[in-house]
Amino acid sequence: MYNPKFNYHELSRTSEEGKRLYLTPDGRKVPSVTTILDKTKPEEKKAALEQWRRNVGHAKAQQITTEAANRGTRMHAYLEHYVKTGEVKERGSNPMSWASHAMAQTVIDDGLVNVNEFWGVEIPLYFPQLYAGTTDGCGIHMNDESILDYKQTNKPKKQEWIEDYYLQLVAYALAHNEVYGTNIRKGVVLMCVKPDVDPATMEPKHRPVYQEFTLESKDFDYWADQWWRRLEQYYLQA
Repeated sequence: MYNPKFNYHELSRTSEEGKRLYLTPDGRKVPSVTTILDKTKPEEKKAALEQWRRNVGHAKAQQITTEAANRGTRMHAYLEHYVKTGEVKERGSNPMSWASHAMAQTVIDDGLVNVNEFWGVEIPLYFPQLYAGTTDGCGIHMNDESILDYKQTNKPKKQEWIEDYYLQLVAYALAHNEVYGTNIRKGVVLMCVKPDVDPATMEPKHRPVYQEFTLESKDFDYWADQWWRRLEQYYLQA
C-alpha cells in the first residue's frame, strides 16, 4: 500500500507576524494554505467563532481547542504509522491517547480500506511563488489519484460547514499537479468524531463515528476557482 513514487521536496517552516510561511526550493517564503484561509475567513464566520468563545468562555474555548488539537495530532501519528508499516500501533498506557487510538482504528477500518496506494504521508507541497502546505496523504483512492486529509471533530459535521476543507484539498491538488506533473482532481476528507469516554476509566464508551467527504472530479473546477479567489484576496490585502 505504501509506495513513495515521488521525490517530495522538504520545506522548512517559519512564522512571521502571526503567519505560517514555508521556504520553497527557489528561496522564496510563501504563506501556508491554512494561513491564507484564516486571513481571508468571511466576516460572518469570524463573528460566529467569536460568539462561541463568548458563550463558553475564552478559557474553556482555549481548553477545548487545545484538547482537540492534541487528540488530532495523536490520531494522525497512529495513522501515519499504519500507512508506513501496515500495522496498528499499540495504544499505549497513557489514557489520554485511548480515544485517539480508537478514532484512528475507525478511520483505518472505514476509510483507509478504500486507499489502493499511498505515495507519501505528511507531504510538503508548494505552488511556486504562491503558497505551500502539508497534506496528510496522497495516492490512489478507489482507483483515482487523490489528496487525502484526516480530520478529527468534536461533533458530526454537515457538508455545508466544511467549505475550507474542500479549499484545502484543491489547493494541495493544484500544487501537486504543478510541481509533479500529476492530474489530481479528487480529494477525500477522512473524518472521525470524538467518542464519549468513561470519566473513571477513560475508556471510549462506543465505537467512534466515521464521516467521509469527497471532492469529486466534476466539482474540482468550481472549488479551484473559489481557491484562486481566496488566494487573490489574501495577496490584495497583504
